Amino acid sequence: MNDQNNVNEGFALDWDSEIEQESEFLLAPEGDYDFIVTGVERARYEGGTKLPPCNMAIVSIKVTTREGDVTIPHRLYLHSKTEGLLSAFFIGIGQKKHGEKLRMNWQTVPGSTGRCKVGIRKWTDKDGNERQSNEIKRFFEPPASAVNQTPPQTPAQGGGVWKPGSF
Repeated sequence: MNDQNNVNEGFALDWDSEIEQESEFLLAPEGDYDFIVTGVERARYEGGTKLPPCNMAIVSIKVTTREGDVTIPHRLYLHSKTEGLLSAFFIGIGQKKHGEKLRMNWQTVPGSTGRCKVGIRKWTDKDGNERQSNEIKRFFEPPASAVNQTPPQTPAQGGGVWKPGSF
């Protein structure tokens, strides 16, 4: 498969390439949305007044609005002070259950789905202009039926249905 044809991955441009695609900043209205995690970036937080330096995961959360898809970067700080927020995220994507320990496995996070509350954060940029951006306010726990679903069965060669443990 030619990498240039893979829309999800994109491709590198030459210095003299022609361009035509334009994009406008899209702000999702406040509300509850289904989401998919489209990526995870490992980063380092250099510390501030409320939290010392620590590792940080920046997860890309994609929600779909009437106007189109919006991807919201969400920072998860890997520090004991934010352990509850980490748990809420992993519960929200169905990888942690209440009261149980979980070893965070970031390899399994991309592609995970869930439901979240999206808000609008207002801020002032360095030039004094008022700006708005989306933020994730909270992750919802999936319904018990979604967490305990049995995986779909896969048709085997020959038209039958594969059943674990049978030959």
